[in-house]
Amino acid sequence: MPDDLNLDFFFPELSNDGQNIPVPPAEMRFLELRPEPVRDDGPLRARVYVEVTPFQKRPYLEVALTNANGEEIASASIIEPMQRKNVFTLHIHGAQTSGQFTLYARLYYPDGPEADTREVKFEI
Repeated sequence: MPDDLNLDFFFPELSNDGQNIPVPPAEMRFLELRPEPVRDDGPLRARVYVEVTPFQKRPYLEVALTNANGEEIASASIIEPMQRKNVFTLHIHGAQTSGQFTLYARLYYPDGPEADTREVKFEI
């Protein structure tokens, strides 16, 4: 492979800059968890942005969206994502068109350990 070929652009997790060193399961953490309302003429949805630390072993991710009454109105499970940055859309069940919401996220491994949990409140 030529020395001038920089693969960091395509595979930043392979960079040796000290910031992208893959960590073991016990050290996995969320770096970003951000819900963003989708405002258009379609049904109510929330786009979710997730970034986790570089990993040695692919984690599992569960997210749940609840309304102001604490009722779950959307959820998703992501099994062993290939990359550490993911974006997905949650379609909100029911006739809810606005209000206060809470996004819960859990980063874990089925055989342990529980890596990180987060909660983000937002309004649509």
